[in-house]
Amino acid sequence: MSGPSGHIPVLLAEVIAALEPRDGASYLDGTFGGGGYSEGLLRTAQCRVVALDRDAEAVRRGEPLQQLYRGRLTVIEGRFSEMEQLLAPLGIVTVAGVALDLGVSSNQIDDPARGFSFRADGPLDMRMGHDGQSAADLVNSATEAQLTDIIRDYGEERFARRIARAIVAARPLSRTTELAALVRRVVPDTGTIDPATRTFQALRIAVNDELGELDRGLAAAERMLEPGGRLAVVSFHSLEDRRVKSFLRARSDAAPQTSRHFPTEIRQAPSFRLITRKPTAASAAEAHRNPRARSAHLRAAERTAAPPWGEAA
Repeated sequence: MSGPSGHIPVLLAEVIAALEPRDGASYLDGTFGGGGYSEGLLRTAQCRVVALDRDAEAVRRGEPLQQLYRGRLTVIEGRFSEMEQLLAPLGIVTVAGVALDLGVSSNQIDDPARGFSFRADGPLDMRMGHDGQSAADLVNSATEAQLTDIIRDYGEERFARRIARAIVAARPLSRTTELAALVRRVVPDTGTIDPATRTFQALRIAVNDELGELDRGLAAAERMLEPGGRLAVVSFHSLEDRRVKSFLRARSDAAPQTSRHFPTEIRQAPSFRLITRKPTAASAAEAHRNPRARSAHLRAAERTAAPPWGEAA
């Protein structure tokens, strides 16, 4: 099933199965995108769904689905890290499930005007919303050392210093094709992925503070989920997946309950029970139908009755 915009949700059946939607319960789709997870929840149970997206265009695209599920679906512009503040005016303080599909949506990638793709010419933007600095602002103002750190840490690119030096020498840069061509000139082509892939990923993550948003969003979900509530997170690269894994394992029954350094110290009671101890990947059939699914990993957990640990556990 594709979403109302034609966007194909990744691991849809697996996400819905992990959340176990039930009649009368409230769910949060923290990354509305094309609406696939929201519609999947609404079709599976007579539940209520509140969907968030920091992209105003995604919210507008969701209007027909809101009309179809009038009274059961509400789509709001905003970040999933702000779920508590955004749901409070609706009278919702706890939810039975949270779904997060991380990264950029297909609709954003496919629109050259949004500046996410190195395959099409467009402004060097990359903002998921329309606020804050663009990728052009970043590459034209950051120091060579700052760009090196961003490209190395967020893109896991071993030629980060070489790319940063070339960017500083060539700026100002304003178009996606300019940046992509520059990176391809200085990074060897291994024939596996486009040489510009990691640099574009790194800049996108930095522009949108994606890892900070993820950390804050996971902590907010921990606070909002009712006992027995489910969290399902789909990530698309190792930086995200490692953060989700670390967050859930630290707070789950899979973590040791005493410290090896201080054996008598009792750790905080687990706030999650792992549903998937290893990430769930897309089937070969889904990966063939939807190339975006090839790198997708789903991790899911169930909230216990223990108090939340907070952001810095």
